[in-house]
Amino acid sequence: MIRQTTSLAKRQGIIFILSAPSGAGKTTLYNELKRIHPEIRLSVSCTTRARRPGELNARDYRFLSEPAFRALQERGEFAEWAKVHDYYYGTPKEPLDQSIRAGRDILLDIDVQGAHQIKQAYPQAVSIFLLPPSLMELKRRLAARGTDGKEIIRRRLANARGEIREIIRYDYYVVNREVKQAAQVLSSIVEAERAKISRITKWRIDPLRQGGGPKVHGQRRQN
Repeated sequence: MIRQTTSLAKRQGIIFILSAPSGAGKTTLYNELKRIHPEIRLSVSCTTRARRPGELNARDYRFLSEPAFRALQERGEFAEWAKVHDYYYGTPKEPLDQSIRAGRDILLDIDVQGAHQIKQAYPQAVSIFLLPPSLMELKRRLAARGTDGKEIIRRRLANARGEIREIIRYDYYVVNREVKQAAQVLSSIVEAERAKISRITKWRIDPLRQGGGPKVHGQRRQN
């Protein structure tokens, strides 16, 4: 199979933004996408919330104290930051800029506030909103996690309604009814965005190389 992005052309790296209400299955979907596209890196955000069981520092998040987070914020080292559910979250700039320059794709798991900030700072970023099949199913998934009490679940569902209204700002949406199916839709978005002519920085096809062969116009296809 011809790999368009490596064999035929050199392109910029793509920032993929994935947002969803809490409990919609972003982490599970990313893990399935990673199986299909192991080359896509996950941006590691900074947060002031406490670690959950099984989470590792610098793998899932960079867990910071609030003063340490605010110091980075004041130095302008975040591409976006927001306060969500009483905690701060932020995406460091440097890994994004490095990925774009190197032609590597990177995925950001961020909320709707952060997604809007990233799109302002990086207009070529691709924003995708992950929807649950229904709010009833979202409530069931939140309860099944066993990490939140009833009041927190109620608050997350209330926030979900507002977050879903922001979907009109996004480039794509994916409904997470079944993980493998949703991952295939997400993979199709990745492949389509990689094939955009506007992302190419250098062609490796002879007719498009600088100083290549003569341009021929108006030829009919010959069998």
